[in-house]
Amino acid sequence: MKLVVCIVHNRDRGKITDELVKAGFKFTVIASTGGFLREGNTTLLVGVNEDEIETLSSVVSANCKSREQVVNVMPFEAGAPGAFIPSPVKVPVGGAVIFVVNVERFERF
Repeated sequence: MKLVVCIVHNRDRGKITDELVKAGFKFTVIASTGGFLREGNTTLLVGVNEDEIETLSSVVSANCKSREQVVNVMPFEAGAPGAFIPSPVKVPVGGAVIFVVNVERFERF
């Protein structure tokens, strides 16, 4: 048994959860926040057998795509009055991060 921790951007939440349900996976959804852009993420906890990991990975990869977002490099309040404010830059956001963890014991009540 494995525990798959899957972190996706909130924009992909509806699509990925719908597709996981269609594929027969059961999961728990936890709201989370990303570090760099401090934007909303969704963390999915999915318990799977080892032979289901590739199927789960395929569903996630097909439904969570990376995209570019324009952001300011320095938060506005961080600059001193009259300081130079750099131009916004494009950064990749979205996609998915998956961690697969061994489960020593699993019980359902």
